Amino acid sequence: MSPYVLFIMLSSLALGTMLTFTSSHWLLAWMSLEINTLAIIPLMIKHHHPRATEATTKYFLTQATASTLILFSTMMNAWTTGQWGLKEMSTLPSNMMTIAFMMKLGIAPLHFWLPEVIQGLDLTTGMILSTWQKLAPMVLIYLIHTTLNSHLMMLFGLLSILIGGWSGLNQTQLRKIMAFSSISHLGWMMVVLTLCPPIFLFNLSVYLILTLSMFLTFKYLNTTKLNSMASLWSKTPVLTAFSTITLLSLGGLPPTTGFTPKWLILHELTKNNLSTLATIMAISALLSLFFYLRLCYSLTPTQSPNLNNSTTTWRYKSTQPTMLISISTILSLTLLPLTPLMIYM
Repeated sequence: MSPYVLFIMLSSLALGTMLTFTSSHWLLAWMSLEINTLAIIPLMIKHHHPRATEATTKYFLTQATASTLILFSTMMNAWTTGQWGLKEMSTLPSNMMTIAFMMKLGIAPLHFWLPEVIQGLDLTTGMILSTWQKLAPMVLIYLIHTTLNSHLMMLFGLLSILIGGWSGLNQTQLRKIMAFSSISHLGWMMVVLTLCPPIFLFNLSVYLILTLSMFLTFKYLNTTKLNSMASLWSKTPVLTAFSTITLLSLGGLPPTTGFTPKWLILHELTKNNLSTLATIMAISALLSLFFYLRLCYSLTPTQSPNLNNSTTTWRYKSTQPTMLISISTILSLTLLPLTPLMIYM
């Protein structure tokens, strides 16, 4: 892809998201989402591979369906209330809007497209789809959270946690594992959104840091399969050690950063007399933790030294920048002591 075309696409991605952040009118918000969607499609199909073409087609059809539902619900809401503002939402358009945003984000039971799409993309585009592309729908959901049906949000959230955990157990492709991890993490956010929006924002920030760190690590190590991770310990021992701790942070183990949002969400649910839901979510988190532990196990040297002749993997010096991966890895491991400060802010 030409550098000028790449610059235009990335600028359009940034423009669409920023317009969504500043919009207070549903038509402007819908146009911003469309700019965001259309800007990433050339990035997804740039490799001209049949799998990339299939992923791009699935993504376009799903996003077009969700955008049509958003436009239809906003028109219905304008007909009912006479307002195009984000804050004025009646019951039926609000429920339709919730379903549309669940489809855009890939939250269960509307998650069918996300694992297949991310599997068909390269790691860089998959990272953009898992992080930056989540911001615009998340911001709009946050802006209308007072009009959302809390029972519907909790149902979608619990289904996402369960399906994301169960479906990721038998995966061997790293991109699919990260897709089901995204579904599970988004479920935790949906559950807490109507109860405590600041925790939702904090959870979103932690999710972005952790997902960015893992995608950058996979890209730096140039690996996309589970069985190719066993030889990474001999090539990059320091990064591999930090990667195992980052995976445990994704699973929510203390004292890593990933434990903080889960702890706060369970505490908030218990405060609101939802102990049964909190118990189910805490047990379901063990499912996600299991496939993170599988990744950690494949990163460790599990074979004893032997004298058999085998092909040694060459240690090529990487030319990729390491500043962003260093910052994201450090943040994914060390933010737990700063939790009181971040909650206060």
